[in-house]
Amino acid sequence: MGDGSLGDVNVGMRGDGSHASFGRNMAAPRNALLLHSAGKEGNSEMTGPTPFVFVIDDDASVRKGLKRLLRSANYESEVFKSASDFLARPPHPGPACVIVDVQMPGINGIDFQQALIQRRREEQLVFITGYGTIPMCTRVMKAGAADFLPKPFNSRELLKCVEQALHRSAEQRRRAAERNEARRLLDLLTPREFEVMQLVITGMLNKQVGGELGVAEKTVKVHRGRLMQKLGVTSVAELVQLVQKAEVRPPAGSETKV
Repeated sequence: MGDGSLGDVNVGMRGDGSHASFGRNMAAPRNALLLHSAGKEGNSEMTGPTPFVFVIDDDASVRKGLKRLLRSANYESEVFKSASDFLARPPHPGPACVIVDVQMPGINGIDFQQALIQRRREEQLVFITGYGTIPMCTRVMKAGAADFLPKPFNSRELLKCVEQALHRSAEQRRRAAERNEARRLLDLLTPREFEVMQLVITGMLNKQVGGELGVAEKTVKVHRGRLMQKLGVTSVAELVQLVQKAEVRPPAGSETKV
């Protein structure tokens, strides 16, 4: 269970009963502002849906405090009291970071990470905990966590982790989009064109490809011309790059030479 401790990020009540300050006057990180305005101006490296930061913690004071901190840094955010509540929400269509406590009732932070992996979700996780151990940290980082912060920590440290996690998420989404587009293009090829392509990217000449497939060199030239046109590439180097983006393995026993 969350212990409500966030280092110099105060989430409790002052002695006079008023809420403690939570970074209200903190200057927003420059990159955070770029993230926030990406969808509006179109001149940021992160375009499309607005990046989102989610908070999962069973401690209401922690949720409230982190929500206020994230708002002060111009991040869009949403908070949840349990991992199951978050998992019931549709995935955010843009870059996403989840600040999650390790010790929680029900699904704890580590089990939550495994649930995301099983569902092939791609949110970047920043773990926070007052009960962390080196083996625990090693485990979640090996499983793909963006960061692991032991309490107490300061607000600037957390915001830096959030910023890095969102950049990582955006890059991951960019690569996925490129992979999907490359695979879409490769699906346009006929089975024979695909075979020719796989041999061409290994550095084979048309005559060698023909010998491998048992067809005339002239026939290989025709297939090669058609597949290059369909894929929108003009050189073997571009073809190799597209195949790499699609994450298509070369045929067994061959090796890409370009």
